[in-house]
Amino acid sequence: MKNGSTTNDVRLVIITGMSGAGKTVAIQSFEDLGFFCVDNLPPTLLPKFLELMKESGNKMNKVALVMDLRGREFFDHLFQALDDLSETSWVTPQILFLDADDAALVRRYKETRRFHPLAPSGLPLEGIRQERTLLEELKGRAQTIYNTSSMKPRELREKILTEFSAENQEIFTVNMMSFGFKYGIPIDADLVFDVRFLPNPHYVEHMRPKTGLEQEVSSYVLKWNETNKFIEKVTDLLTFMLPQYKREGKSQLVVAIGCTGGQHRSVTLAEHIGHHFEEDFHIEICHRDINKRKDPTT
Repeated sequence: MKNGSTTNDVRLVIITGMSGAGKTVAIQSFEDLGFFCVDNLPPTLLPKFLELMKESGNKMNKVALVMDLRGREFFDHLFQALDDLSETSWVTPQILFLDADDAALVRRYKETRRFHPLAPSGLPLEGIRQERTLLEELKGRAQTIYNTSSMKPRELREKILTEFSAENQEIFTVNMMSFGFKYGIPIDADLVFDVRFLPNPHYVEHMRPKTGLEQEVSSYVLKWNETNKFIEKVTDLLTFMLPQYKREGKSQLVVAIGCTGGQHRSVTLAEHIGHHFEEDFHIEICHRDINKRKDPTT
């Protein structure tokens, strides 16, 4: 197992969702967790706020922002702000979307005797339906969605305290696996790369019984131009994709690299590419078929 510390040490939670679904309780809960909290931040100010976060060093390493339709004149800028945020490498953003059924939201508006922000002079249900339509795309981009219809404020608070406390945050793990196609593709693989096109040490007789963990074999695999070109392209692809998977909320990703028998080429490349990312991600390297041979002569 190879361990690495992520460079994304700054946590940013954007709290959004339906009006009346519990955003006030949510922001108060994040305050209790030690987050620096800002309520109703206009999306147009997000880039400037990110600059302040970056300049503050460790003083603002846990931030929670509420963005909703109270600032609806700025709402069109929210998606651009989120796209810009996805390009940052020093912050780990997460969208928490709070939802509730129409009936629950109507009941809450009646209990509080407040107007819906999108229907200040009309029926609450009209505003709720407009808001749900406007927020549909944003909900699709959220990593975490809570439906608070049957939740009491205390239950929502406990859920947030449990799931967002630092002690309970799951580490994003990248499992780099080598395998042999002759034994089947791993059923738990998220990404599969086929390296059977590369020069094969199997045909060098004295290397045949060895594995890609041995220096002679790995040097042979890595000396070819096509191998280095493959490594360059795959590491470039994974450099882009891994932060996206982490941002999407996955706790682990299985990257499988396969050659014919899972003994030489795939082992070398799983080790090489895994080590490349170990400073930025929690890496585990395993070799499924390294000692599995149906026929020692093939």
